Amino acid sequence: MSLLNSLIPSLTRTPAARDENRPADLGQTVKPAYEIKETPDAWGVTVYLPGVAKEGLEITAEEAQVRIVGRRYWKQPEGWAALHRETADAPFELVLSHDNAVDADKVAAELRDGVLRVSLPKHEAVKPRKITVS
Repeated sequence: MSLLNSLIPSLTRTPAARDENRPADLGQTVKPAYEIKETPDAWGVTVYLPGVAKEGLEITAEEAQVRIVGRRYWKQPEGWAALHRETADAPFELVLSHDNAVDADKVAAELRDGVLRVSLPKHEAVKPRKITVS
């Protein structure tokens, strides 16, 4: 199964639809910068989240989606005035849809130095198999 057929980002800079599973303060969201890579056993998602603490992240894997939700808070040092800023103090959400190709029980995530790495292991059924010819 190719990457294009399995992991599809489904968020742009649009008002968020009301969903019981979403935090209440996620009105207008931004999409963080991210990359998706593939190995024979898993997909790897790298999300760039400078200024985000792991306590500010919520990652869920269910049915055909992996959802990364959080909020970035920027703290400006006392006495400083921003002259230019390209970063947003805003909630973010990244939803990756797939064709039930991800083994949700084995999803793992690590946040280090503002970079979130999420491992999305493939179900055995979608992994490539070597067939022995008899």
